[in-house]
Amino acid sequence: MKRLEHGIEMLVFNSRWLLAPFYIGLVGGIGMLLVKFGQEFFHLLPHVLEYKEADVILALLTLVDMSLVANLLLIIVFSGYENFVSKINTEGHEDRPDWMGKVDFSGLKAKVIASIVAISAIELLKAFVHIGSGGPGAETAVWGWTEQDKALAWKVVIHVVLVISGVLFAVMDKIGGGHGAGGDSH
Repeated sequence: MKRLEHGIEMLVFNSRWLLAPFYIGLVGGIGMLLVKFGQEFFHLLPHVLEYKEADVILALLTLVDMSLVANLLLIIVFSGYENFVSKINTEGHEDRPDWMGKVDFSGLKAKVIASIVAISAIELLKAFVHIGSGGPGAETAVWGWTEQDKALAWKVVIHVVLVISGVLFAVMDKIGGGHGAGGDSH
């Protein structure tokens, strides 16, 4: 019976490797973002002198947005793999990020929510830059609200909810005795 128990425990323990393809897929997602980033950058480049300042800012915010999403994916890949699958053996490598191996699950949650809030803030900023551009829905007012106004209001509400969620995650982590927002153990 002890042998069967040990076999089941080893099967359960080794099942963590089923997560590895998820992380490899996320690395592929970073590659896809790189392609879209390049496409956006090279689309903007020849038109930078003819675009209005607001259009250039919007295009650059889109690039920043993609960069933040790529950073978020990388944090999830590194931290998730190290927390749930196996340690990444890069000790002593000069380019190893300082936070690698120090972000626990609590710290990962904090970094993910902070990244999502930052991405939401950029989307909100892009929407604010679009105000008054007369885009789709600007002409159909219901009770004084255009479709553009309603969309902007929803983006603000969603952003506020994300900020409050981030604060609540941090408070719950502190109450629960976690390591705080960074997840560092020192």
